[in-house]
Amino acid sequence: MAKVNKSSSHRAKTSAHLQAKPKKTKTLPTSSPQRGGVELVDPLVQAQMKVYEEAMSLFHQQKFQRAKQELEKVIAGPSKELADRARTHLRITEQRMKPSSEQNPRSPEEHYQRGVAMMNLGRWDEARESLEKARKLAPKADHVHYALAALDCLTGEADSALANLKIAIELRSANRYHARNDEDFNFLQEDPRFTELLYPEKEGYSG
Repeated sequence: MAKVNKSSSHRAKTSAHLQAKPKKTKTLPTSSPQRGGVELVDPLVQAQMKVYEEAMSLFHQQKFQRAKQELEKVIAGPSKELADRARTHLRITEQRMKPSSEQNPRSPEEHYQRGVAMMNLGRWDEARESLEKARKLAPKADHVHYALAALDCLTGEADSALANLKIAIELRSANRYHARNDEDFNFLQEDPRFTELLYPEKEGYSG
């Protein structure tokens, strides 16, 4: 009967055991993509963030009626953090939309805020009255002239809109770039005077 070499058998078993043992690999924790502290893994949260950003853009343009609609959509979304932010801005939006009969606007800014609130409600005559008062009290306030230009567009008064926008741009050149992306000025898109006013660098290159 053949003898079994115990030593070599033990070494073979040990070698097989070492080869079979899986190697441990360290895995680094993966961080979820975020924007503004909000995790964007869920496509629904991504969509909610997009609506929130659109709402804030409208809010900063003082288009409060449309901002309110978008903020209400955000509140119904899955991210609690975004919903909480939206609620905060919704309260501010609703406050600014109120044509407060209790307040008696006196300063140029108060008249301006009331004028913008009336514009958002589609009450053009009241908006114009308040904005005209603001302009009378602060003739060099560029944002008042800009708001009047937007109101002129909404009521179909091209000449007045261009005159007010021209003053707003002369007082603050940044208004030229705001007007390029402002939907309130769609009424003037086909007017060559509007193009000349917003894109002066193109003058002399036509034809």
